[in-house]
This record gives sequence, structure tokens and C-alpha cells, in this order.
Amino acid sequence: MAFPSAAKNKFLIGATLALTLLGAPAFADEPTPAALALATSLLSDIGLKQSVDTIVPSMLGQIVQSVVKMHPEMQSALHDAALAAIPDFQKSEVTVIADIAHVLASRMSEQELKETVAFFEGPTGKKYIAAQGPMMEELGVSGVAWRQKLSGEMLTRLRDDVKKKGFDF
Repeated sequence: MAFPSAAKNKFLIGATLALTLLGAPAFADEPTPAALALATSLLSDIGLKQSVDTIVPSMLGQIVQSVVKMHPEMQSALHDAALAAIPDFQKSEVTVIADIAHVLASRMSEQELKETVAFFEGPTGKKYIAAQGPMMEELGVSGVAWRQKLSGEMLTRLRDDVKKKGFDF
């Protein structure tokens, strides 16, 4: 069994949630059960719940890899134990999703949640969700290239500015 990449999933979760919550006003009232249900539905629609579902297997996979480096003879037993443990640890995801849904429902009105769910369950919203994965992958590629170029430019700039003050590095 291959365990999913946690870093990519964490980035997607954070980016999706940030885009969802940016600029949304906070509401003073406790969210209604209907608002919480809509927020939970929305989290599923935007793929956040599915991303959270990959965290437990990924973390267990990382633990297995770390332990196997020190104890290669335990690889098969650890792998089997990790697979068996996944369902028990995934039960804790319900609380995380509920907490995130509460935050979302606290920042958007029930009507706004209805409209957002309708968008993401419609053809344009589904197309947007489908485009997110490739967009994030391209962002990763573009981001690395941009950071490398920017880092070189920054180093050159700082080196030139400090050289004017009599220092060289």
C-alpha cells in the first residue's frame, strides 16, 4: 500500500480553506444546525474532507518509514499494523471536520452557505474543483521556479548593497 503525500494535501487543505474564508464576516450568533450541515456539505464538495481522509494513512506511513529505517526487520509487521490502525485513527477526523465546519458556519450566513453549496454542486463549481488539482500542481512548479529566481536576485541585491558599505560576502 502506498501512503499519500501529506505535504501536498496540507497545502491543498490550507489553500482551499483560506480561499473559502477570506473576507467572510464573522457572525456573533452560534451557527444553526442547518448552517453546520451546509458547511459540512461544502467541505465535502470542495474536497477538504477527502484531503483530511488522507492524513491518517500518510502519518502512519511516515512513522512506518522512520521505524523501518532503524528496524528493517519490522517492515512487514509495521505495515500490517499501520493498515489495521487506520480505521481507528480516522474516527478522529469527524471532530476535525466538525470544528472546521463550525468555523465556516460562524463566518458565513446560512443563505451564503446555501448559495456556495449550490455553486460547488453545480457544473461550474464542479469544473472549478476539477481544475484545482492541476492548478495547485502548476502553482507548485511555478512557485519553485519563482522562488529560485527571486532568491538569486535578492542575494545579488543584498551583496551589491552591502558591498557599497565596505563588506563582501
